[in-house]
Amino acid sequence: MKNKLIINIGRQIGSGGYDIAKLLAKAFDCQFYDKELLNLAAKKSGFSEKFFEQNDEQRSFLKSHLPFHLPFIANNAFYKNRLSPESLYLFQSDVIREAADSNMRCVFLGRTADYILRDHKECINIFITANIEDRIQNICQRKGCNEDEAHRIIENGENERRKYYNYYTGKVWGAAESYDLIINISCLGLEETTNLITEFIRKKYTK
Repeated sequence: MKNKLIINIGRQIGSGGYDIAKLLAKAFDCQFYDKELLNLAAKKSGFSEKFFEQNDEQRSFLKSHLPFHLPFIANNAFYKNRLSPESLYLFQSDVIREAADSNMRCVFLGRTADYILRDHKECINIFITANIEDRIQNICQRKGCNEDEAHRIIENGENERRKYYNYYTGKVWGAAESYDLIINISCLGLEETTNLITEFIRKKYTK
């Protein structure tokens, strides 16, 4: 496959979306973007990377923590006058567009990249889901917590992720019309699900 390719992965918490995104990046020789976007956005904006991490795919952090001392890494009045969730989102959006423009192939994990890059005809938008039982077990293993705690992590995290996505895109997080493909990893497992998505992408771009 020689054409430009942009793969945007949305995912439920604990679904394995990160693992699939990494495998797809390897399969198609793509630059992978996840937390790397926070570092790039921090450099572009003048805010510290930790500040972006605290606001990552959330809308409630700034509202609940102001006023407070801002962790700037640059003494620039331009950015000091533009502190809001919306301004942070715009910084990150610019970084996503620049990354998409500067790479022949890339994979973006979350952060409304499907919406930000909606004018790029090379995009394929995928949403990864899984049965709740499997997601709870994945979170238990990852966090070292019990099932009740894992369930709370999923509920709280997805509530924030949903509000963030819906607010900035005007679309519905996880809704079929927002994606080219929605797939439940619990049906086939990680390897076979990745193989199916890989074949889907190849057919879409070689038809």
